[in-house]
Amino acid sequence: MVAENVKNIRRRIEETCVRTGRLAEDVTLVAVTKTFSESRVREAVEAGVLDIGENFVQELVRKRQKLGDDRIRWHFVGHLQTNKVRQIAGWIHLIHSLDSLHLGKEISENAGGIGKRIDVLVEVNTSGEGTKFGVRPEETETLVEGLSRLPSLRVQGLMTMAGGPPGPEFSRAAFRVLREIRDNIQQHGLPLRHLSMGMTNDFEVAIEEGATIVRIGTAIFGERIKPAPSGMNKAT
Repeated sequence: MVAENVKNIRRRIEETCVRTGRLAEDVTLVAVTKTFSESRVREAVEAGVLDIGENFVQELVRKRQKLGDDRIRWHFVGHLQTNKVRQIAGWIHLIHSLDSLHLGKEISENAGGIGKRIDVLVEVNTSGEGTKFGVRPEETETLVEGLSRLPSLRVQGLMTMAGGPPGPEFSRAAFRVLREIRDNIQQHGLPLRHLSMGMTNDFEVAIEEGATIVRIGTAIFGERIKPAPSGMNKAT
């Protein structure tokens, strides 16, 4: 099932890219495996998805250890606490959810201590919803400028989660805002390569609006089992 779902998602990505004059290889598919077992992750990897995203550090570390597959590029897509940074600093491929200079300094210090530079995305709250993490749109450029001065960080782009009622067209406004913020920052000399936006219900609209990374969970693995409430999580 996972392999067939991956094939279908890849087809939809390619069709959307053709329709919008983009190259499918310019859009990275990240399979978000929150609550799914290591065996399901392995199915995705064997289907060719080497970019794997997790929301919680403990789950991320456990799955990496159990799978032991150096082909996997691990993405952290949840809310990152400063006291968890050192657990992933040595091998994380991309952190999607950097939303403060304080957290950026912690990541940079941990990376510098092991002779690394860590790639990050700045999370922007484009919906204005109080339940979502992320920096406010009008504060994004200032944060990017501050983070860009940290020696062991590379700010590679921006990330957002759409808000409002479910449905792709309700997400479009949030995605467009993120792209416009990125474009404005780039005009001021700060290159930002990636826009991480779009999930199962709206990734095609996200690609139309310029997404270079889409984060898909349900469309690959099916409906997830909801864990007991333990704070705000990022849906996929």
